[in-house]
Amino acid sequence: MTEMFFRCSRFAVVGASKDRAKYGNKVLRSLVDHGLEAFPVHPKEKEVEGIDVIQLEDVPDPKSCGISIVTPPVVTLATIQKASGLGFENFW
Repeated sequence: MTEMFFRCSRFAVVGASKDRAKYGNKVLRSLVDHGLEAFPVHPKEKEVEGIDVIQLEDVPDPKSCGISIVTPPVVTLATIQKASGLGFENFW
């Protein structure tokens, strides 16, 4: 499963935060630092780490996009359901 996730051509990080101490920010930075295309997804932020925030509906070609979910459990379940409905297949 891990191999399939990292074969994705781009990544969405749900729960990406401006707070560099939070894991959503760390995951986003790690992906970008490794030269991977990553989109921060957050309901309230406009940008994270200089990257414009988008919503799951705006992620191009969800089937080729890995989705890393770094949110509280109650938000995670709703996010998985929504992302599955949008065509995402590779979750972390």
